[in-house]
Amino acid sequence: MTERGKSPRQKSLYRGVVSFVDNNLTLDCTVRDISETGARLRFGSTPPIISEYLDLNIPIKGRTYRAMRVWCNVNEMGIAFETNFNVDVVPSHSSDAETLSQSSNDELTYRVMRLEAEITVLKQMMKRLQNTSTDKTEAA
Repeated sequence: MTERGKSPRQKSLYRGVVSFVDNNLTLDCTVRDISETGARLRFGSTPPIISEYLDLNIPIKGRTYRAMRVWCNVNEMGIAFETNFNVDVVPSHSSDAETLSQSSNDELTYRVMRLEAEITVLKQMMKRLQNTSTDKTEAA
């Protein structure tokens, strides 16, 4: 396999969660390769191509990446990172601290909005399941 990315890749086996920016859909994946500029993701089945842009959360690393889909085949996807929210960065100047603080606030705001959207979707799914269960009970 030829190296598609510009940065050296590290083999990895991280659990990841992909959230598509234009939709409330989230998918679990495995992060197989990762570098400073992108990653190769593996899904349990062919991922739907919903949006060119996505967020990749790697819980064990405590990081979320805003990314763009570069390539996709049967059950894998290559992504290029646009933003790396790295909480380990320590600013050296006060203006850098303000920028980092704003970046952290923006990230938290975005994550809260994304989680609220996920909660809404889950509530809708639960309501549908409850209605289906009620319909089956009434039919019996």
